[in-house]
Amino acid sequence: ILLLIRNPKDVATSFYHFTNAMSPLPSYETWDDFFIAFMTKKMPWGCYFEYLSKWNKYAADENVMTITYEELKENPVLGVKNIAAFFGFSLTEKELQSVVERSSFQTMKKNSQKTHGTFGNILFRKGGVSDWKNLFSEDQNEKMDNAFEEHVGGTKLGTKLKYEVYCKA
Repeated sequence: ILLLIRNPKDVATSFYHFTNAMSPLPSYETWDDFFIAFMTKKMPWGCYFEYLSKWNKYAADENVMTITYEELKENPVLGVKNIAAFFGFSLTEKELQSVVERSSFQTMKKNSQKTHGTFGNILFRKGGVSDWKNLFSEDQNEKMDNAFEEHVGGTKLGTKLKYEVYCKA
């Protein structure tokens, strides 16, 4: 099992834009309204911190590889090599480069009309890291940090996310 996790602040930011672009999902007048719903577990697919907590039970299993979105953005070649090794795939250098190129956010966004139709414009927005800094107030940042610590702070997944997001930033 490949478990891809992401900075909860960027998850919230991305989901805010996603829900406001998808008419079947609840939309929010303001970021502040969305943030309250996100932090009070009123999201259509549940609470991201609870999701991480549940997966943390399996994070040490030998058949689970955890990787962060931030790791893949920082070094996609190493990420693909590690994923291939985990699944027992042997890739030539040419195959490796092809996978890296074809799975880049830019390429997927460019091809999204073919692969996802009009839904592609909603799914592939920016693909960056730290976009949360454009929305979060200092108080919201502190509340998210506190919730992170409360739910996953000392866990394997929490430690991995904290290192990728805070120590490398």
